[in-house]
Amino acid sequence: LLGQVKSKGLCIFIVSTYVDGGPPDEAVWFYDWLKDTYADFRVHKYFLQGLDYAIYGLGDSAFNDNYNKVARDIDFWLSKLHARRVVPLCLNDESVDEGKYGTGKFGAWKSELLAQLRLGAKGAAQFDAPEEKPTAYETSSDEEGGGDLIDLEDLGTVRIASKNKAKAEGAAGQPKDMLTPPVRESLTKQGYKLIGSHSGVKLCRWTKAMLRGRGGCYKHTFYGIDSHRCMEATPSLACANKCVFCWRHHTNPVGTEWKWNMDPPEMILDAALESHYKMIKEFKGVPGVLRERLAEGLAVRHCALSLVGEPIMYPEIGRLVRLLHARRVSTFLVTNAQFPEALEALGPVTQLYVSVDASSQEALKRIDRPLFPDFWQRFQDSLTALARKGQRTVYRLTLVKEWNMAEMQGYANLVELGKPDFIEVKGVTFCGESKGSSLTMGNIPWHEEVLSFVERLAALLPDYSIASEHEHSNCVLLAHHKFRMDGVWHTWIDYEKFHELVQRHYESGEPFGSLDYAAPLPPWATFGARERGFDPNDTRMLRRSRKDVGGC
Repeated sequence: LLGQVKSKGLCIFIVSTYVDGGPPDEAVWFYDWLKDTYADFRVHKYFLQGLDYAIYGLGDSAFNDNYNKVARDIDFWLSKLHARRVVPLCLNDESVDEGKYGTGKFGAWKSELLAQLRLGAKGAAQFDAPEEKPTAYETSSDEEGGGDLIDLEDLGTVRIASKNKAKAEGAAGQPKDMLTPPVRESLTKQGYKLIGSHSGVKLCRWTKAMLRGRGGCYKHTFYGIDSHRCMEATPSLACANKCVFCWRHHTNPVGTEWKWNMDPPEMILDAALESHYKMIKEFKGVPGVLRERLAEGLAVRHCALSLVGEPIMYPEIGRLVRLLHARRVSTFLVTNAQFPEALEALGPVTQLYVSVDASSQEALKRIDRPLFPDFWQRFQDSLTALARKGQRTVYRLTLVKEWNMAEMQGYANLVELGKPDFIEVKGVTFCGESKGSSLTMGNIPWHEEVLSFVERLAALLPDYSIASEHEHSNCVLLAHHKFRMDGVWHTWIDYEKFHELVQRHYESGEPFGSLDYAAPLPPWATFGARERGFDPNDTRMLRRSRKDVGGC
């Protein structure tokens, strides 16, 4: 086979770097074979002489040392075995290279490769193999002496050798906008209303449903929010994870620190409300929309800071939360447990969530695909910080069959670490195929499977029991026994009481706790009721062949 490949003259590799700097599943065998061949002292150093090759790497500089690691490794091993690089190694950076495969970069690399093929691979100029693994890497645009080069500060710790290096260094220290034109275009197509340079708002499908009187989301069932008066938003579209189940299809930026231009929280809030109200007004005259709910929808009372990205990355998140509270808007903030310092510094939130997607270090790496190398320590530190919060805290578990529904004792240990008031367990939502996920319908648990998981978890947690469920969302709520008073669960929130308490806290520093604004759960929302979490005041609409595309 190797002889046949050599006789053909050229091998082209377009390869990505996947989890933890490794190759995608389809390339594992070849990657391991080439690595072993290079390291085997029995293999002659001219083993691949006569083989020509070209490599285009797909990676993300947000992963620092693992940026395009697979492409760089393959290039190094091939060259060390005296295969011949026909065109320079070209590395695409998903974080900054705009457009499909990078603006102009893939096209330039392809054009240069075709030009070499026209000349004849054997007659092409020889590119010398490196003597050792380089710490700087060339791209095809470098050889062309210009083009749309990326400024060095946008590549983090990744260094790219370039003839335009002096120009790039001259621009150092000048942050860019998080939202590049291609990212804006992609998110806009998905229905996001983008705000400034890094924020967004979107109308949740449950908001639309409740405007029509067709039921609210699980937060309505569990905590008593009015879904038609809830705004779903984020001040940071960037995230520090690339979770396999993310229903945003990984079209948002990634990063481990704030490195972009920053908009003031006052502007973000005003623009978010304006965009949200415009979307609500579009439902005027739509068949089935209830007039009184449309009017109520124009007065937001809840904000789910969980749209996309990591809201706690935004340096002014504390100020934004206070501005929401000043307008008597309750806050439901979700974090991915990778920023413990920011979590520790965060002031009161109506309800604070931490995503707990796995019970072990290896499983968390596989599911969340975090950027931080010390992700597990950050995860544990975040849970520890959560235990010190005075207000309502929640673990959010998203179940993915064959990925994270085992190791029950591990989850129980994590509960002991963070001591949350509530544990939400939800089956993952299938949102179709995407380039960043290998999930299929086979990974989606049925509601009864989610319920069985929760029952087994509750058996390991003597201080928790099932309080509620929302069958339509495939979601079940475990609550700490302190919220069960006189035989009645008090998982709902007295929102007026919360605003009274939080304003008093802002003025005098007076502390308050989660039980101070607890309210009783209505019978229809209590676990075991025949409604199974659906508000009897609404009308449930059942449709076939309609894909559920999630919500907050």
